[in-house]
Amino acid sequence: MNARPRLLSRAILTALAVVISLAFLAPVLWLLASTFRSATETFASSSPLSWHVLWPQDWTLDNLRSAIDSGFLSALGNSLAVAAATVVVGLVVSSAAAFALAVIPFRGRGAVFTVVVLSFLIPFEAIAIPLSRIISDWGLANTLVALILPGLGNGLAVFTLRQFFLGIPLSLSEAAHLDGAGWFRIYWSIYLPLTRPALIGAGLILFLFQWQAYLWPILITSTQAMDLAPVAIAKSFGAFSSDYGRVFAETAILAVIPAAILLGLQRFFVTSVSSTGSKE
Repeated sequence: MNARPRLLSRAILTALAVVISLAFLAPVLWLLASTFRSATETFASSSPLSWHVLWPQDWTLDNLRSAIDSGFLSALGNSLAVAAATVVVGLVVSSAAAFALAVIPFRGRGAVFTVVVLSFLIPFEAIAIPLSRIISDWGLANTLVALILPGLGNGLAVFTLRQFFLGIPLSLSEAAHLDGAGWFRIYWSIYLPLTRPALIGAGLILFLFQWQAYLWPILITSTQAMDLAPVAIAKSFGAFSSDYGRVFAETAILAVIPAAILLGLQRFFVTSVSSTGSKE
């Protein structure tokens, strides 16, 4: 007798979960559908609402061709280069800092960690303008280096890695010390191999920070050749007219790449995030 109400409640919860998932998925489906139809059809199908909102009547690749012809792939390549360099160099910087804060005893370690935490609590917009002036004074404006630098010292990535390092028994580093290993050897040979999920999670944080960057590229670059993908999309809007079909196509391309990466690496990301509650 108790099995039927349990099955009924499970069915209701499952149906509710499906409805909520579709509600979150609907804007994504609308974006993807708008990529493969004309802008006229996109807005015409929105009023009155019909199933054609999520399924084009006349499929076309004109929007993708327009995006390619406009030079969007060059901006996308810039975004990929900046994000990849940030992930590689940023992981080295963040993991080394996290290792020092988690394993190496030194005076003022708690104060330094407090500064790291505050660094990712302060909105980047609050420091973007003075930081752009400093970078410009260094003569780095309109360079890939200027686009990459702000993403290297990511406090959230340092925090994530530090909390993961704290979960590794100190007895491992103590045993390595007794065998004559230095701090770099312990960091490189013991801690890094054990922290692959955390490194992937921190890498995703660094990647997404750069992938969605908009304000910083506008402040530090002024040439079209250095445009990142979000800036290129913004420039698609003209003063008097806009090619909305092209905008939909470019936005879809920009969204699909990180979505595919997140779906492929989600288990590592979840593992790294769950480890941030580790003990001191």
